[in-house]
Amino acid sequence: MTEAERLDALAQKPWLVKLPSYLRLSGPGWLQGAMTLGGGSAITSLTIGGMYGYELLWVQPLSMLVGCIMLFALSHQTLSTGMAPFKAMREYVHPGLAWAWAIAALASSIIWGFSHYPLSAGMLEEIVEVGTGFSLKETGGLARDFYLLGLAVAVWCVCAYTAWHYGAGGRAVALFENGVKLLSGMIIISFAWVVLSASAQGQVDWGAVAAGYIPSSLPTDAAGVTTIMAALGTAVGINMTFVYGYTLLHRNWGPSHRELSRYDIVLGLVIPYILVTSLISIAAAGAFYGSDLDIAGKLSPAQASGMFAEAGLGEVTGRLIFAFGVLGMAVGSLVMHMLCCGAAAAEMFGWSHDSRKYRLALLLPTPAVLGVFVWSTMGAWVVLPTSAICGFLLPIAYVGWLVLNNRRDYLGDAMPTGGRALLFNTAMVLCIVVVLASVTYSTLVKLGMW
Repeated sequence: MTEAERLDALAQKPWLVKLPSYLRLSGPGWLQGAMTLGGGSAITSLTIGGMYGYELLWVQPLSMLVGCIMLFALSHQTLSTGMAPFKAMREYVHPGLAWAWAIAALASSIIWGFSHYPLSAGMLEEIVEVGTGFSLKETGGLARDFYLLGLAVAVWCVCAYTAWHYGAGGRAVALFENGVKLLSGMIIISFAWVVLSASAQGQVDWGAVAAGYIPSSLPTDAAGVTTIMAALGTAVGINMTFVYGYTLLHRNWGPSHRELSRYDIVLGLVIPYILVTSLISIAAAGAFYGSDLDIAGKLSPAQASGMFAEAGLGEVTGRLIFAFGVLGMAVGSLVMHMLCCGAAAAEMFGWSHDSRKYRLALLLPTPAVLGVFVWSTMGAWVVLPTSAICGFLLPIAYVGWLVLNNRRDYLGDAMPTGGRALLFNTAMVLCIVVVLASVTYSTLVKLGMW
């Protein structure tokens, strides 16, 4: 029996019966989870919990729902046709949109590395300090800067080795995806440890946690509204939308894998994202919300780890375990940034995904290790234009998928019809409106125009 025949037979069984098999076969969705669970998710989660307690726990699950609807559409299109998403966008929507999408995905994957390498180095510095007592924080100056650079280069070596071998295809793809599953599990365990430790000390109100997942109020301050809008607009980033279709094609999935791909997104992206972001927000709410700690402007992961320790969680839980979790998030995201650069460059220049040029393109984010020196000054100049451009291109890419979803000359008999088409199109239009509103508002706030 072929894999397609096994999947067709499996699709007829109750979901509880087929869930273990789908979990074993899943993969590309976990890569999406690794990409979105980066520094941005960590900082947003810390802000939601530390500044607003349990009130906004519903925001990130809703944000992920918006993103996964669009990924469902992309997986259906890619698996039904077997056509690379860039080529489909170029031929059936507009070449300019396809190129803008690829360039934005490539640029964002490089630029955001400048923040992720300093984050990784900072978390690794915490782990070394707690584990061995060695620290250059008090020394400061160039000595510490080059120490952080060395840590960032070590992280780059791990990421480059992983991405390079993923580019080799074949068994390396399955090994990498299984490694991401293990990494995601370790990240969840790390943050669960932090939350359970806080709960044991009476710092978590579980009744308020449950109530926090029911939207009942909205913050009226600009910072709170901006946080909600940022979460809605960035749970699924533009580089994620570009690389996802290629991870499906790397697995040689086809029409028989369409149901598996939906389970894959839920198991690998939606559930880990909701668990990790919720655990970070719950821990921050229990430790910081309503306290005398000065948390305004101090909710970066590196600063939060020390604050968790000061709030009573201790050095091991507050700094070491928390740092391991954030480091895992950053490393997974950095590897996916490399894969996105390779996919974008290969599509724009017509390179094969098993060529040396493709593998060298994986290393385009390498200069980002210098973020340990320049991010504090560079960030102010590139964050706004990058987030604004990529933010506005994201709903444009979503519109492209909406168009593709209704092109019979592209999808053929796989094009949704009747009630299914109405449901799909309505959901996609709502996603476009929500994301467009969020990026518009966030950009206007950053520009001081709202």
